[in-house]
Amino acid sequence: MNLRLAVALCAALSLCALLVVPGNFPGLGGDARLTLVVFALATCAWIATPIDDTYIALGAGLALTVTGVISSDTLFGTLGDSTVWLLICAFVLAAAVSRTGLAGRAAVFLVGGARTVRQLTHLTTAALVVTAFAVPATSGRAALALPVFLALAKALSDRKRLVVMLALLFPTVILLSAVATLIGAGAHLITVSVLWEATGDRIGFTEWLLLGLPLAVVCSHLAAEAVLLTTTRRADRRGPVHITAEQIQQHSDRPVTGPWSQAETRCALLLATVVVLWCAEPLHQVPPAVVALIGAVVASSPALGTVRLKDALKTVPWSLLLFMAATMAMGVALADSGAAKWLVSGLPGGVSPAVFLTVVIVVSTAAHLVLQSRSARSSVLVPLVVAAAVGAGVNPVAAALASTAAAGFCHTLPASAKPVTLFAEIPGTPTYTPRDLLRLSAVLAPLTAALVLLFAVAVWPLLGVPLTR
Repeated sequence: MNLRLAVALCAALSLCALLVVPGNFPGLGGDARLTLVVFALATCAWIATPIDDTYIALGAGLALTVTGVISSDTLFGTLGDSTVWLLICAFVLAAAVSRTGLAGRAAVFLVGGARTVRQLTHLTTAALVVTAFAVPATSGRAALALPVFLALAKALSDRKRLVVMLALLFPTVILLSAVATLIGAGAHLITVSVLWEATGDRIGFTEWLLLGLPLAVVCSHLAAEAVLLTTTRRADRRGPVHITAEQIQQHSDRPVTGPWSQAETRCALLLATVVVLWCAEPLHQVPPAVVALIGAVVASSPALGTVRLKDALKTVPWSLLLFMAATMAMGVALADSGAAKWLVSGLPGGVSPAVFLTVVIVVSTAAHLVLQSRSARSSVLVPLVVAAAVGAGVNPVAAALASTAAAGFCHTLPASAKPVTLFAEIPGTPTYTPRDLLRLSAVLAPLTAALVLLFAVAVWPLLGVPLTR
């Protein structure tokens, strides 16, 4: 048994032993005790065991149902939540986009215009931010971007430090720009569900876009500068660059130049229409999940589609959806049983909203060192943050968004996130080392935390999300 497992297990079992004694914690009801026991054991398993995160979450949801803390309707009903359907349909749309080769054309259009290293860095960053609207989940975006990186790496093969810089730039921007959209990460959907269950506040696609996109753009481009300055020398950045369409074509099985095919045109129009309808939700009042379902049906239709439905459904991460559903049920149990409220009742009072948010952001930024799954971090942190925010007089929407955005930083170790792992292990291509990640993290962690705090305190109130209620 490794040290981390031993420590986590001792802590969880000690808490469970205290909770099962009726005389302890007199203000805590039976359902709340059971919920905390299950929550502690699940968190311990997520942190210290190699067991699949989804298996743990399903076991926790089942335990809460069998013990009567939540009903079976609550457990199974989470699979029918609109956010789950939104993610399913978004993956179908992403499969249709991937089949057409539009990503290669976009890479030529953006990156082909770069003439200096800094231009290449920021044009690549802009292109990666845009992919958040086309491909849900950071791992899917990383897989889509990998061929583009390989093309750039081959074109710059005589400048090793620039290749290493790009290898680090891709996962960094993919992870930090996910906050731009509601479908950018499964953790966002968990956050929305927890807020709805705990407070009745519903964050739609448009509101998330309004709050998250500016943060994603600013954070991504500042991170790009941090990557550039920490991985290259002045001499590396001095020489010109020139990426041709032919070099990108070598890593694409679809044409990246020339006239568009009918399939590419239809898919581009469909994707643009879906995104516009998502953004115009306040005008037409059609829920984002319904818009996504319409788009998915059209994208997989025999006459107009570019992918067969059964092929598109194979790309859907069903394990992630089950994980989300189970953790949503855990969030319901924490809120309804009073466990979350009890957990934060002992926190010191009289703390200013800014100090409260600072603590939330620092903890959320560092949480990836303990919980590697982004969705698991939100499942553990957001219910507690929302409950604590209500008690501290802080707007729970601002607190939940700040926690979720800060948790997007997970760059310290190669195993901290799937995109970081993917770009760290590319045979035949120079890439970054753990030392490169640590050097970047020393700069990027405080930078992203400070930026999230700035947006929560100064920018989001201007956009309709005040710091206090």
